[in-house]
Amino acid sequence: MIYKNPTPDEFEKIISTGKTVVDFWASWCGPCRSQAPIVEKLESEGKVNLIKINVDEEVELTARFGIMSIPTLLLYDDGVQVEKFVGLTPIEEIKAAFGD
Repeated sequence: MIYKNPTPDEFEKIISTGKTVVDFWASWCGPCRSQAPIVEKLESEGKVNLIKINVDEEVELTARFGIMSIPTLLLYDDGVQVEKFVGLTPIEEIKAAFGD
């Protein structure tokens, strides 16, 4: 499932179970537009939940995680952050971080 700009409480609930990719992005960011179909493919395959955080709209979560560059991906497995990628990341690297 794809979640867009969840509240902080919703965010915690979503990442607490299963594999989740958190995609920090902005509409004006070229690499973010290239990253979107990659993470959306993982979600459509049923491998992960996907949280999309627009950094221009969700300042609180962006600041909470210290996001300075986009795209940034945070990977969670049952509530535990297992990886952080900054910049355009190939699907193979994301899958490998989850042990797939």
